[in-house]
Amino acid sequence: MSDDIILLAHGSGGLLSQELVEQVFLPHLGRPAGALEDATEIALGPGRVVMTTDGYVVRPIAFPGGDIGKLAVCGTVNDLAMRGARPLYLTAAFIIEEGLPLEELDRIVASMAAAAAQAGVRVVAGDTKVVERGGVDRLFITTAGVGVVPEGVCISAAGARPGDVVLVSGAMGDHGLAIMTQREGLRFQSPLRSDCAPLNGLVADMLAAGGGAIHVLRDPTRGGLATALNELAAASEVSIAIDEDAVPVHDAVRVASELLGLDPLYVANEGKLVAIVAPEAAEAVLAAMRAQPLGAEAAAIGDVRAAERSRVVLRTPLGTHRLLDMLAGEQLPRIC
Repeated sequence: MSDDIILLAHGSGGLLSQELVEQVFLPHLGRPAGALEDATEIALGPGRVVMTTDGYVVRPIAFPGGDIGKLAVCGTVNDLAMRGARPLYLTAAFIIEEGLPLEELDRIVASMAAAAAQAGVRVVAGDTKVVERGGVDRLFITTAGVGVVPEGVCISAAGARPGDVVLVSGAMGDHGLAIMTQREGLRFQSPLRSDCAPLNGLVADMLAAGGGAIHVLRDPTRGGLATALNELAAASEVSIAIDEDAVPVHDAVRVASELLGLDPLYVANEGKLVAIVAPEAAEAVLAAMRAQPLGAEAAAIGDVRAAERSRVVLRTPLGTHRLLDMLAGEQLPRIC
């Protein structure tokens, strides 16, 4: 293409639109068999079909550990995986600000393709719109995903039972703090990186180890671990108690949180999960998690209890207890 930035004409549906698709999107995301159509045929295997959709408006659009393209794929794949599904297909719609460098768009689409390949999914359909300068902040992406839940797998936010064990796949708060420090130009001796990653491979190994004993899966994104646990406690009508010392948090995140007045338990993650598992299978599932690179820091952090009122209780190192409430307000806007 003769121009090195996005023009409004790239969204016209004419020649420049065709060039954008042919020279940026198709080389990375692949060309479907036959002609380009407005809808794509997909084949689904046996099992229950699940579907999700999400929008991504993260600022900045590139950050240590990822970018908006990788985030869009991983976030959508993880939403499917949290129902025990095998993600198969994604669609993506791009809303691009006039003036965005084509080289930057190309890098993001390439990153998206790499994340899709890592997760074993295909981006099978998409759309592109270009708006005038100021109409959007550089680039927004909206995705939809389709997956299949195998027979015998029944994972739900309402599935936690008294006696279950609460597991996490790794350290909390990496993504949100990486975005915040990058956005504000803060520098620390230990660099902060987003944990953005597709979790479907980790979930598959967990299911192989625990099967029907895995009752709940959730990725603690906006609102962090504390908010996710409150949502699960409310959906399952139980109480959840966790040990503060047992929750893994990287030293760099802990220090940055203290300096910024944040609590890592409320900071977003994009490559971690919470699992609530029957006690007899907890050790096997935890071992399967730790055998995977994305679960190497997995830990058991608490348990589920019967309660008249749904709540989350934090047991402190001093032996005291305090309620861990839902996040009120917006701690870190535009982190995904």
